[in-house]
Amino acid sequence: MDDKIKYEMEFPIQVSPSLLYTYISTPSGLSEWYADNVNSRGEYFTFIWEGSEEKAKLLSKKSPERIKFRWIDDEHTDYFFELRIQVDEITKDVSLMITDFAEEDEIEEGKMLWENMISELKQILGSK
Repeated sequence: MDDKIKYEMEFPIQVSPSLLYTYISTPSGLSEWYADNVNSRGEYFTFIWEGSEEKAKLLSKKSPERIKFRWIDDEHTDYFFELRIQVDEITKDVSLMITDFAEEDEIEEGKMLWENMISELKQILGSK
């Protein structure tokens, strides 16, 4: 198996950090933009897209700042994906920082997927 490469993205979002945190950390919030449906049982989340499902383990969560998951398929690796809310101390601008991993030939596809999902999230939140 090829080693995956870590990549990070930043998305400015004009919304309160606490509201944004609800959309990145709860099954109902994630169901609005990340997957068709999301269920959680304890530290395990099930993400469902058009009939296929993937399970992820919640690695860490810090309200109202970040949430970090590892796909069950990657259980014995250091791979994870993290959604982190960053607020500029001076301007109070809010950004959603994404950290994810992909194989080298899938990074661009991964970035496009995040861009599409974050675009949907912004629409739901009424952000530009």
